Amino acid sequence: MAEAQSEARRIGEVIRQARVLQRRSQKNVATALGYHQSKVSRLEAGWGVQDVRMLREVARVLDIPLHRIGLAAAPDTSPSDPETTEDMHRRNFLAAGIALVTPAVPAAAHQDLVQSLLPGPSPVAAGPVPDLPEIRDHVTAARRLFCTCQYAELERTLPGLIGQLRQAISDAPGSADLSGLLATTYQTSASLLLKLSDHGNAWLAVGRAMAEAERSGDPVVLASSVRVHAHALARDGHTTQAVTLVRHTADQLTGAYDQRSPKYLAALGLLLLRGVTAASTGADRSATQDFLTEAKEVARYVALDRPDAWANFSPTNVALHGVSAAVAFGDAGIALQTARPLMRRHIPVPERRAALWVESARAYSQQGRLADGYQALRIAESCAAQDIRRPAVRELVADMAARDHRRTLPELHHFSRRLGVPA
Repeated sequence: MAEAQSEARRIGEVIRQARVLQRRSQKNVATALGYHQSKVSRLEAGWGVQDVRMLREVARVLDIPLHRIGLAAAPDTSPSDPETTEDMHRRNFLAAGIALVTPAVPAAAHQDLVQSLLPGPSPVAAGPVPDLPEIRDHVTAARRLFCTCQYAELERTLPGLIGQLRQAISDAPGSADLSGLLATTYQTSASLLLKLSDHGNAWLAVGRAMAEAERSGDPVVLASSVRVHAHALARDGHTTQAVTLVRHTADQLTGAYDQRSPKYLAALGLLLLRGVTAASTGADRSATQDFLTEAKEVARYVALDRPDAWANFSPTNVALHGVSAAVAFGDAGIALQTARPLMRRHIPVPERRAALWVESARAYSQQGRLADGYQALRIAESCAAQDIRRPAVRELVADMAARDHRRTLPELHHFSRRLGVPA
């Protein structure tokens, strides 16, 4: 314990020295990170430095070599690996959350998907365009692929589905139903690209989703598009804008829950949970609690907790976001206390099961319990093998291995090498 505290103070001092050498105030650095000044003050005092995601952001803003704060170098981002493209198209985003910025060059790893998102003539659909019920089934199947973490197959499926929908809309212009389905497909594309840390190209899908959602006139579809919009904003560090966007949209949808359809409530609930993530990432405890409280209220009236559900929202998902929020605040003990009942519960959606164990691994890592963190990651892998290979999890594994200075966990280092991210 004393060794861990000493290391935390050392990391805090490295951060403070880097800031002072650049003649920047705590407030200036906090603004660049999207946090309150108190967050930087706590970090410099050695509090919360176990959060590797936060440390990487601080290192980026202050140009601190990762090894000086005990982290591994970023995983290799070879274009041949579709799950390691984090640095290829970074920082193309909506500066104020409104205007879409298009990346100049499509990502080689996602070329077909990106091509289907680009402006221009509609992609030519292969074969005859299905009728509306069949297209709806195809969109549902795509959502199921996402919920079951079959990302490679989903990436192959989306371009053709987008082509079919755009062709159908050109054949029947003004169809609100088709616009809603296309918006949902673009939302799924954005979520996939964000999972793969291809943030720049995710904005292409976000812009498309918002445009089609507005054409559909469906508040459920619009709420879902706003959710992925807020997700992209928060991923690019614009947590305040993300919280504002969620709050503004949710205020127009809340109320009369006993009179709303399950889809309506699920879309609202998921939007509120996106607010939880954005607010906790931005270190806003008050907003985080408000969003969680509202989401729990919505969950009293709906439970869609299946991989084939249109929107995966339930009391279980609310509790999972409570775990993630606690991890974001560095409250590892609270996170694990919240997670333990969920570990004994059947969670039918693989993506959510994996999320539980990944967040638990982060909490264990924050406590310095690397062996427990490794075991949690192996369980997550058994739930959803492809989810473990996404860049955010690979970074976590590499950082855990880097912190095992004495190499007391050879199985962790083997796991890290197997994922292609040796410390």
